[in-house]
Amino acid sequence: MESFRVASGFKRRVLIVDDELVNREILSNIFKDTYDVTCVCDGSEAWEILHSETRDFSLVLLDLLMPNMDGFELLERIKGDDTLKSIPIIVMTSEKDAEVRSIRQGAADFITKPYDMPEVILARCERIIELSEDKNTIRSAEKDVLTGLYTRGFFFEYIRQIDELIDASMDALVFNIDRFHLVNEIYGRRVGNEVLVKVAQIISDIMGPHAAISGRPEGDTFFVYCTHLDSYDEIIERIRAELNSAFANLRLRTGIYQNVDKSIDAQTRFDRAKIAADRVRGDYSTSVAYYSSELHDRSLYSERLINDIDDAIRNEDLKVYFQPKYEVTGDVPRLRSAEALVRWVHPELGLISPGDFVPLFESNGLIRKVDNYVWEHAAAYVKQWRDRYGFTLPVSVNVSRIDIYDPELEQKFKNILAVNGLTEKELLLEITESAYSEDAGKLIEVVESLRHRGFKVEMDDFGSGYSSLNMITTLPIDVLKLDMKFVRNMGKDDKSLKLVELIIDIARFLDVPVVAEGVETEEQLNTLKKMGCEIIQGYYFSKPVPAEEFVLFIEKEINS
Repeated sequence: MESFRVASGFKRRVLIVDDELVNREILSNIFKDTYDVTCVCDGSEAWEILHSETRDFSLVLLDLLMPNMDGFELLERIKGDDTLKSIPIIVMTSEKDAEVRSIRQGAADFITKPYDMPEVILARCERIIELSEDKNTIRSAEKDVLTGLYTRGFFFEYIRQIDELIDASMDALVFNIDRFHLVNEIYGRRVGNEVLVKVAQIISDIMGPHAAISGRPEGDTFFVYCTHLDSYDEIIERIRAELNSAFANLRLRTGIYQNVDKSIDAQTRFDRAKIAADRVRGDYSTSVAYYSSELHDRSLYSERLINDIDDAIRNEDLKVYFQPKYEVTGDVPRLRSAEALVRWVHPELGLISPGDFVPLFESNGLIRKVDNYVWEHAAAYVKQWRDRYGFTLPVSVNVSRIDIYDPELEQKFKNILAVNGLTEKELLLEITESAYSEDAGKLIEVVESLRHRGFKVEMDDFGSGYSSLNMITTLPIDVLKLDMKFVRNMGKDDKSLKLVELIIDIARFLDVPVVAEGVETEEQLNTLKKMGCEIIQGYYFSKPVPAEEFVLFIEKEINS
């Protein structure tokens, strides 16, 4: 390594501080071939040059007896300065008492005068520099440069040591900044770093009396290993208040694994706490979750679904069901379209509810695979019905918010239509209202492009509480789908009934039809029909059924 540094022109810097010219020249001759040497004649000059130079020194050779500022004072100043204290110092003296005193003040070693063994002096200095650099390397790897918290490897190693020393119940806490990527995207990485530093400071200050150790293993995630507490309500509330005071609308999700099982490794303990933290992702009613055996079982179940989804797609264990939509403007309801819905018939677990796998796959991006599968199969059935009955029935398919960011989205739909010989009007696209609120600009851009190509776009779950009235007037949509909760509550009180009337009036103002989901009774049907609702979907006509059953609705329609 040393030969490389010399050959490349890079040399470590050595500062020689001695008031005797002959000593400076002797030492300079010893070091000059290997090091970049700077010589000064007293402590004051050394102190000034240490603060004025842009390049760090790798070693200071310090005489103790000098005018103006002696070596002991300079040694004390250097070791008391945060920017200089890591520089190793070797004192040069012939007095035994001075050697002991200087070592106690922080000197790394000493060289006795006179300097009659240059090779030994050089070898000892090289060793001190190497040891210092190794120590600094370890120190830099130990602490996160940005926040000062422990890095992942050292964090888990110290937990191992803590467990050996402390026989007490411990808790593992994971803190995660919700949707932190948006901070970097909107405000830039500098502000993002400021947020990370502040969050680390808040956690450290508030958890300080309880925490054995804190770390930042990655990104916007923070770990705390602390003595067990029965309740974290007060602590979490203090952290929340401090965070809101510093950054408005910043949410910190917390997962807590209490009374950790010390027989399992530290990584697994914090994996469990993170499972709890992830549980409250998207749940704005709370920001804290506790790990439990039930949550563990749920996590294993979710992992099983994640691992099995590719097999399900390959083996066609995913089944596309269809629920009819009827136009009710006339005396006789007419079949006008259908919605494609997915069901999972697992070979071992049986029928899996969409409520189990759809939100899971939406959170990890796998929903894109499911959506593509449904689009392809739904389009194939539309073609099959057209070829068999000479009857084209438009089918609406769900487009998840994850799909909106797929740069190949339009091309995928174009390919699906081409393969089945369909037009854009035969594959309707449903997008939930919540997707518009998450990144309205991007979604509106994509939807406008799709509509420009001829696709009809339906806003699903309209009225669920995400959009402002001002936003609604700017949304590029062709159909509003009334959230089924409004339909269910319609008969309970006048307020719910008026809300439905208001939404239908909004649709009329926007000049788009309304589809009411979740209609189960004739009373609901007649009420909606009187309000001007044109399309009805729900159990009143049929639950979602497999394609082989759905053809009965087509046959009935073409024979009526």
